[in-house]
Amino acid sequence: MKMTDLWRLAWRGLTRRRVRTLLTALGITVAVASMVVFLSLGEGIRKVFTAELGSIGPDIQVSLNGLSQGFAPVPNLPQEVATEIRRLAPDLGISTVTPVVMAVRGGFDPSQSAVLYGLPADPGVRAVFPRVVAGQGRLLTAADEGQGVVVIGAKAAQNLNLRLGSKLNLNRRSSVRVIGVLRPESGLVDSFMFLPLATLQQAEGAENRLSLVAVKLREPARAREVAGDLSRRLKLEAQTQGDFLSFMERALRISDAVRFGISMIALIVGGLAVANTVMMGVFERTREFGTLRAIGARPAFVRALVLTESLLLSLAGGLGGVLLGLGGIATVNAYTQQLAGIDAAALTPRLTLLALGISLLLGLLSGLLPSRSASRLNITEALGRL
Repeated sequence: MKMTDLWRLAWRGLTRRRVRTLLTALGITVAVASMVVFLSLGEGIRKVFTAELGSIGPDIQVSLNGLSQGFAPVPNLPQEVATEIRRLAPDLGISTVTPVVMAVRGGFDPSQSAVLYGLPADPGVRAVFPRVVAGQGRLLTAADEGQGVVVIGAKAAQNLNLRLGSKLNLNRRSSVRVIGVLRPESGLVDSFMFLPLATLQQAEGAENRLSLVAVKLREPARAREVAGDLSRRLKLEAQTQGDFLSFMERALRISDAVRFGISMIALIVGGLAVANTVMMGVFERTREFGTLRAIGARPAFVRALVLTESLLLSLAGGLGGVLLGLGGIATVNAYTQQLAGIDAAALTPRLTLLALGISLLLGLLSGLLPSRSASRLNITEALGRL
Protein backbone atom coordinates (compact mmCIF):
# COMPACT_ATOMS: atom_id res chain seq x y z
CA MET A 1 0.00 0.00 0.00
CA LYS A 2 1.31 3.46 -0.96
CA MET A 3 1.17 6.62 1.10
CA THR A 4 -1.27 8.12 -1.42
CA ASP A 5 -3.59 5.18 -0.81
CA LEU A 6 -3.41 5.87 2.92
CA TRP A 7 -4.49 9.51 2.55
CA ARG A 8 -7.17 8.65 -0.03
CA LEU A 9 -8.70 5.96 2.16
CA ALA A 10 -8.54 8.19 5.25
CA TRP A 11 -10.33 11.01 3.43
CA ARG A 12 -12.99 8.62 2.11
CA GLY A 13 -13.52 7.24 5.60
CA LEU A 14 -14.16 10.73 6.99
CA THR A 15 -16.45 11.90 4.19
CA ARG A 16 -18.58 8.75 4.29
CA ARG A 17 -20.37 10.07 7.40
CA ARG A 18 -20.22 13.77 6.58
CA VAL A 19 -22.65 15.11 9.17
CA ARG A 20 -20.97 13.25 12.03
CA THR A 21 -17.53 14.28 10.81
CA LEU A 22 -18.63 17.92 10.44
CA LEU A 23 -20.14 18.05 13.92
CA THR A 24 -17.00 16.53 15.46
CA ALA A 25 -14.77 18.99 13.60
CA LEU A 26 -16.98 21.86 14.78
CA GLY A 27 -16.58 20.69 18.37
CA ILE A 28 -12.80 20.80 18.02
CA THR A 29 -13.05 24.15 16.23
CA VAL A 30 -14.94 25.74 19.12
CA ALA A 31 -12.54 24.24 21.69
CA VAL A 32 -9.44 25.46 19.84
CA ALA A 33 -11.02 28.87 19.18
CA SER A 34 -11.75 29.33 22.87
CA MET A 35 -8.14 28.51 23.71
CA VAL A 36 -6.87 30.92 21.03
CA VAL A 37 -9.05 33.77 22.31
CA PHE A 38 -8.22 33.13 25.98
CA LEU A 39 -4.46 32.95 25.41
CA SER A 40 -4.46 35.84 22.93
CA LEU A 41 -5.51 38.13 25.79
CA GLY A 42 -2.20 37.49 27.53
CA GLU A 43 -0.27 38.02 24.29
CA GLY A 44 -2.05 41.29 23.55
CA ILE A 45 -1.67 42.74 27.04
CA ARG A 46 1.99 41.71 27.04
CA LYS A 47 2.51 43.66 23.80
CA VAL A 48 0.72 46.73 25.16
CA PHE A 49 2.84 46.94 28.30
CA THR A 50 6.09 46.22 26.48
CA ALA A 51 5.43 48.82 23.79
CA GLU A 52 3.98 51.57 25.96
CA LEU A 53 5.59 51.34 29.38
CA GLY A 54 9.02 51.32 27.82
CA SER A 55 8.53 54.85 26.55
CA ILE A 56 6.17 56.51 29.06
CA GLY A 57 5.97 56.98 32.79
CA PRO A 58 8.69 57.42 35.42
CA ASP A 59 12.12 55.78 35.34
CA ILE A 60 11.62 54.79 38.99
CA GLN A 61 8.62 54.80 41.28
CA VAL A 62 9.02 54.78 45.05
CA SER A 63 6.20 53.42 47.20
CA LEU A 64 5.56 51.83 50.56
CA ASN A 65 4.50 48.35 49.51
CA GLY A 66 5.91 47.80 46.06
CA LEU A 67 4.26 47.34 42.72
CA SER A 68 0.71 47.03 44.00
CA GLN A 69 0.87 50.32 45.90
CA GLY A 70 0.00 52.56 42.96
CA PHE A 71 -3.58 51.29 43.08
CA ALA A 72 -3.97 50.92 46.83
CA PRO A 73 -7.42 52.03 48.06
CA VAL A 74 -5.90 54.54 50.48
CA PRO A 75 -2.62 56.41 49.79
CA ASN A 76 -0.27 55.65 52.69
CA LEU A 77 3.14 57.03 51.73
CA PRO A 78 4.12 60.13 53.79
CA GLN A 79 4.51 63.18 51.57
CA GLU A 80 7.80 63.96 53.29
CA VAL A 81 9.34 61.13 51.25
CA ALA A 82 9.21 63.36 48.15
CA THR A 83 11.14 66.05 50.03
CA GLU A 84 13.77 63.53 51.12
CA ILE A 85 14.21 62.27 47.53
CA ARG A 86 14.67 65.86 46.33
CA ARG A 87 17.42 66.25 48.93
CA LEU A 88 19.16 63.18 47.49
CA ALA A 89 18.60 64.21 43.86
CA PRO A 90 22.00 65.87 43.20
CA ASP A 91 23.93 62.81 44.45
CA LEU A 92 21.82 60.26 42.54
CA GLY A 93 21.41 62.07 39.21
CA ILE A 94 17.68 62.62 39.63
CA SER A 95 16.21 65.28 37.34
CA THR A 96 12.59 65.45 38.56
CA VAL A 97 10.70 64.19 41.62
CA THR A 98 6.92 64.04 41.30
CA PRO A 99 4.64 63.09 44.22
CA VAL A 100 1.60 61.16 42.97
CA VAL A 101 -1.78 60.14 44.33
CA MET A 102 -3.68 57.52 42.34
CA ALA A 103 -7.24 56.26 42.63
CA VAL A 104 -9.54 54.17 40.50
CA ARG A 105 -13.10 55.17 39.76
CA GLY A 106 -15.27 52.44 38.31
CA GLY A 107 -18.32 50.26 38.55
CA PHE A 108 -19.85 47.22 36.96
CA ASP A 109 -19.50 48.80 33.53
CA PRO A 110 -15.79 48.90 32.54
CA SER A 111 -16.46 51.76 30.13
CA GLN A 112 -17.31 53.95 33.12
CA SER A 113 -13.97 53.25 34.84
CA ALA A 114 -10.99 55.59 34.88
CA VAL A 115 -7.70 56.11 36.69
CA LEU A 116 -7.40 59.36 38.66
CA TYR A 117 -3.79 60.56 38.66
CA GLY A 118 -2.99 63.46 40.98
CA LEU A 119 0.33 65.27 40.64
CA PRO A 120 1.66 68.81 41.22
CA ALA A 121 0.10 71.23 38.75
CA ASP A 122 3.57 72.69 38.28
CA PRO A 123 5.42 71.19 36.37
CA GLY A 124 2.26 69.23 35.50
CA VAL A 125 1.49 66.12 33.48
CA ARG A 126 4.59 66.24 31.31
CA ALA A 127 6.82 65.74 34.33
CA VAL A 128 5.84 62.06 34.20
CA PHE A 129 4.31 61.68 30.74
CA PRO A 130 6.34 63.95 28.46
CA ARG A 131 4.59 62.96 25.23
CA VAL A 132 1.07 64.10 26.12
CA VAL A 133 -0.44 66.95 24.10
CA ALA A 134 -3.67 68.79 24.72
CA GLY A 135 -6.09 68.17 21.87
CA GLN A 136 -8.63 70.57 23.34
CA GLY A 137 -8.22 73.18 26.07
CA ARG A 138 -4.95 73.14 28.00
CA LEU A 139 -2.80 71.16 30.42
CA LEU A 140 -2.41 71.91 34.14
CA THR A 141 -0.52 75.05 35.14
CA ALA A 142 0.87 76.29 38.46
CA ALA A 143 -2.26 78.39 39.08
CA ASP A 144 -4.40 75.21 39.06
CA GLU A 145 -2.88 73.74 42.24
CA GLY A 146 -5.66 73.02 44.72
CA GLN A 147 -8.35 74.06 42.25
CA GLY A 148 -11.25 71.88 41.09
CA VAL A 149 -9.96 71.17 37.59
CA VAL A 150 -9.05 68.07 35.60
CA VAL A 151 -7.36 67.17 32.32
CA ILE A 152 -8.70 63.93 30.87
CA GLY A 153 -7.50 61.38 28.33
CA ALA A 154 -9.30 61.01 25.02
CA LYS A 155 -10.84 57.62 25.81
CA ALA A 156 -11.93 58.69 29.28
CA ALA A 157 -13.66 61.69 27.71
CA GLN A 158 -15.38 59.51 25.14
CA ASN A 159 -16.47 56.78 27.57
CA LEU A 160 -17.76 59.18 30.22
CA ASN A 161 -19.23 61.64 27.70
CA LEU A 162 -17.17 64.55 28.99
CA ARG A 163 -16.01 67.64 27.13
CA LEU A 164 -14.44 71.01 27.89
CA GLY A 165 -16.33 72.66 30.73
CA SER A 166 -18.06 69.43 31.83
CA LYS A 167 -18.47 68.78 35.53
CA LEU A 168 -17.06 65.55 36.96
CA ASN A 169 -18.16 64.38 40.40
CA LEU A 170 -15.30 62.73 42.30
CA ASN A 171 -17.56 61.88 45.24
CA ARG A 172 -20.51 63.40 47.09
CA ARG A 173 -18.38 66.26 48.40
CA SER A 174 -16.01 67.05 45.54
CA SER A 175 -16.35 67.85 41.86
CA VAL A 176 -13.99 69.18 39.21
CA ARG A 177 -14.33 70.93 35.86
CA VAL A 178 -12.72 69.66 32.63
CA ILE A 179 -10.16 72.19 31.37
CA GLY A 180 -8.40 69.98 28.83
CA VAL A 181 -8.81 66.82 26.76
CA LEU A 182 -5.63 65.08 25.64
CA ARG A 183 -4.94 64.25 22.04
CA PRO A 184 -5.15 60.44 21.53
CA GLU A 185 -1.63 59.16 22.07
CA SER A 186 -1.28 56.09 24.28
CA GLY A 187 -3.90 53.48 25.06
CA LEU A 188 -2.99 53.61 28.75
CA VAL A 189 -2.75 57.35 29.29
CA ASP A 190 -5.90 57.91 27.23
CA SER A 191 -7.88 56.40 30.12
CA PHE A 192 -6.24 58.59 32.79
CA MET A 193 -7.63 61.73 34.43
CA PHE A 194 -5.00 64.18 35.66
CA LEU A 195 -5.80 66.39 38.65
CA PRO A 196 -3.75 68.80 40.80
CA LEU A 197 -2.18 66.85 43.66
CA ALA A 198 -3.86 68.81 46.48
CA THR A 199 -7.26 68.51 44.78
CA LEU A 200 -7.15 64.72 44.63
CA GLN A 201 -5.65 64.45 48.12
CA GLN A 202 -8.54 66.45 49.52
CA ALA A 203 -11.13 64.42 47.58
CA GLU A 204 -9.59 61.15 48.82
CA GLY A 205 -9.15 62.38 52.39
CA ALA A 206 -5.41 61.80 52.00
CA GLU A 207 -3.82 65.11 52.93
CA ASN A 208 -0.02 64.84 53.21
CA ARG A 209 -0.12 61.26 51.92
CA LEU A 210 0.88 59.83 48.55
CA SER A 211 0.48 56.65 46.54
CA LEU A 212 3.98 56.85 45.10
CA VAL A 213 6.78 59.19 44.08
CA ALA A 214 7.67 59.21 40.37
CA VAL A 215 11.36 59.77 39.66
CA LYS A 216 12.96 60.77 36.36
CA LEU A 217 16.72 60.42 35.89
CA ARG A 218 19.24 62.36 33.85
CA GLU A 219 20.67 58.97 32.82
CA PRO A 220 17.81 56.43 32.58
CA ALA A 221 20.33 53.62 32.05
CA ARG A 222 21.26 53.94 35.75
CA ALA A 223 17.68 53.28 36.88
CA ARG A 224 18.38 49.96 38.61
CA GLU A 225 21.42 51.33 40.44
CA VAL A 226 19.56 54.44 41.63
CA ALA A 227 16.53 52.38 42.64
CA GLY A 228 18.77 50.25 44.83
CA ASP A 229 20.28 53.32 46.48
CA LEU A 230 16.84 54.80 47.16
CA SER A 231 15.59 51.53 48.66
CA ARG A 232 18.57 51.32 51.03
CA ARG A 233 18.51 54.96 52.11
CA LEU A 234 14.76 55.38 52.51
CA LYS A 235 13.85 51.81 53.58
CA LEU A 236 11.10 51.84 50.95
CA GLU A 237 10.33 49.97 47.74
CA ALA A 238 11.76 51.48 44.53
CA GLN A 239 10.96 49.83 41.20
CA THR A 240 12.16 50.55 37.69
CA GLN A 241 10.18 50.17 34.48
CA GLY A 242 12.01 46.88 33.97
CA ASP A 243 10.87 45.67 37.39
CA PHE A 244 7.29 46.54 36.53
CA LEU A 245 7.48 44.75 33.19
CA SER A 246 8.95 41.68 34.90
CA PHE A 247 6.15 41.76 37.45
CA MET A 248 3.57 42.01 34.68
CA GLU A 249 5.22 39.14 32.80
CA ARG A 250 5.01 36.89 35.87
CA ALA A 251 1.39 37.85 36.44
CA LEU A 252 0.55 37.21 32.79
CA ARG A 253 2.22 33.81 32.87
CA ILE A 254 0.07 32.82 35.84
CA SER A 255 -3.05 34.05 34.10
CA ASP A 256 -1.96 32.25 30.91
CA ALA A 257 -1.72 29.01 32.89
CA VAL A 258 -5.21 29.52 34.33
CA ARG A 259 -6.71 30.31 30.93
CA PHE A 260 -4.91 27.35 29.36
CA GLY A 261 -6.26 25.06 32.08
CA ILE A 262 -9.80 26.25 31.40
CA SER A 263 -9.27 25.75 27.67
CA MET A 264 -8.00 22.21 28.23
CA ILE A 265 -11.41 21.20 29.58
CA ALA A 266 -12.99 22.07 26.24
CA LEU A 267 -10.10 20.43 24.37
CA ILE A 268 -10.49 17.20 26.32
CA VAL A 269 -14.19 17.13 25.46
CA GLY A 270 -13.26 17.69 21.82
CA GLY A 271 -10.71 14.88 22.01
CA LEU A 272 -13.31 12.49 23.38
CA ALA A 273 -15.59 13.43 20.50
CA VAL A 274 -12.83 12.62 18.02
CA ALA A 275 -12.14 9.29 19.72
CA ASN A 276 -15.86 8.44 19.67
CA THR A 277 -16.22 9.36 15.99
CA VAL A 278 -13.17 7.34 14.94
CA MET A 279 -14.12 4.37 17.12
CA MET A 280 -17.61 4.31 15.63
CA GLY A 281 -16.03 4.39 12.19
CA VAL A 282 -13.89 1.39 13.10
CA PHE A 283 -16.91 -0.67 14.15
CA GLU A 284 -18.90 0.36 11.08
CA ARG A 285 -16.05 -0.51 8.71
CA THR A 286 -15.03 -3.85 10.15
CA ARG A 287 -15.59 -5.62 6.81
CA GLU A 288 -13.58 -2.93 5.01
CA PHE A 289 -10.61 -3.38 7.34
CA GLY A 290 -10.93 -7.14 7.01
CA THR A 291 -10.84 -6.83 3.21
CA LEU A 292 -7.73 -4.62 3.42
CA ARG A 293 -6.02 -7.22 5.55
CA ALA A 294 -7.11 -10.00 3.19
CA ILE A 295 -5.57 -8.30 0.14
CA GLY A 296 -2.25 -7.85 1.89
CA ALA A 297 -2.46 -4.75 4.09
CA ARG A 298 -0.41 -5.13 7.23
CA PRO A 299 -1.78 -4.30 10.71
CA ALA A 300 0.56 -1.28 10.76
CA PHE A 301 -1.17 0.10 7.65
CA VAL A 302 -4.62 -0.26 9.20
CA ARG A 303 -3.35 1.39 12.38
CA ALA A 304 -1.82 4.23 10.35
CA LEU A 305 -5.07 4.64 8.40
CA VAL A 306 -7.17 5.13 11.53
CA LEU A 307 -4.57 7.49 13.05
CA THR A 308 -4.50 9.48 9.81
CA GLU A 309 -8.27 9.91 9.93
CA SER A 310 -8.02 11.11 13.51
CA LEU A 311 -5.21 13.53 12.65
CA LEU A 312 -7.05 14.90 9.61
CA LEU A 313 -10.16 15.47 11.69
CA SER A 314 -8.21 17.25 14.41
CA LEU A 315 -6.19 19.30 11.94
CA ALA A 316 -9.36 20.50 10.22
CA GLY A 317 -10.78 21.45 13.61
CA GLY A 318 -7.53 23.17 14.57
CA LEU A 319 -7.41 25.27 11.39
CA GLY A 320 -11.06 26.15 11.82
CA GLY A 321 -10.38 27.03 15.46
CA VAL A 322 -7.58 29.44 14.51
CA LEU A 323 -9.82 31.14 11.93
CA LEU A 324 -12.73 31.34 14.38
CA GLY A 325 -10.30 32.57 17.04
CA LEU A 326 -9.26 35.41 14.71
CA GLY A 327 -12.89 36.49 14.59
CA GLY A 328 -13.07 36.34 18.38
CA ILE A 329 -9.87 38.36 18.71
CA ALA A 330 -11.23 41.01 16.33
CA THR A 331 -14.38 41.25 18.45
CA VAL A 332 -12.38 41.58 21.68
CA ASN A 333 -10.10 44.25 20.17
CA ALA A 334 -13.07 46.21 18.80
CA TYR A 335 -14.43 46.38 22.35
CA THR A 336 -11.11 47.26 24.03
CA GLN A 337 -10.33 49.87 21.37
CA GLN A 338 -13.64 51.49 22.15
CA LEU A 339 -13.04 51.15 25.88
CA ALA A 340 -9.36 52.07 26.27
CA GLY A 341 -7.80 52.54 22.83
CA ILE A 342 -5.74 49.33 23.00
CA ASP A 343 -5.71 45.93 21.32
CA ALA A 344 -6.03 43.61 24.31
CA ALA A 345 -5.75 40.40 22.25
CA ALA A 346 -3.16 39.32 19.69
CA LEU A 347 -2.65 36.15 17.65
CA THR A 348 1.10 35.63 17.61
CA PRO A 349 3.01 32.98 15.60
CA ARG A 350 3.81 31.00 18.74
CA LEU A 351 0.14 30.96 19.75
CA THR A 352 -0.85 29.77 16.25
CA LEU A 353 1.73 26.97 16.38
CA LEU A 354 0.60 26.05 19.90
CA ALA A 355 -3.03 25.78 18.80
CA LEU A 356 -2.22 23.63 15.77
CA GLY A 357 0.25 21.52 17.73
CA ILE A 358 -2.28 20.80 20.46
CA SER A 359 -4.89 19.94 17.81
CA LEU A 360 -2.56 17.37 16.21
CA LEU A 361 -1.58 15.96 19.59
CA LEU A 362 -5.25 15.71 20.45
CA GLY A 363 -5.87 13.81 17.22
CA LEU A 364 -2.97 11.49 17.83
CA LEU A 365 -4.04 10.63 21.37
CA SER A 366 -7.69 10.28 20.38
CA GLY A 367 -6.81 7.85 17.61
CA LEU A 368 -4.55 5.53 19.59
CA LEU A 369 -7.25 3.25 21.01
CA PRO A 370 -9.38 3.04 17.84
CA SER A 371 -6.32 2.36 15.68
CA ARG A 372 -5.15 -0.36 18.04
CA SER A 373 -8.57 -2.00 17.89
CA ALA A 374 -8.67 -1.81 14.09
CA SER A 375 -5.20 -3.32 13.65
CA ARG A 376 -6.06 -6.28 15.88
CA LEU A 377 -9.20 -7.34 14.01
CA ASN A 378 -9.32 -11.02 13.08
CA ILE A 379 -9.58 -11.26 9.28
CA THR A 380 -11.96 -14.20 9.26
CA GLU A 381 -14.29 -12.70 11.84
CA ALA A 382 -14.19 -9.32 10.16
CA LEU A 383 -15.13 -10.69 6.75
CA GLY A 384 -17.82 -12.83 8.29
CA ARG A 385 -19.71 -9.88 9.85
CA LEU A 386 -22.77 -8.57 8.12
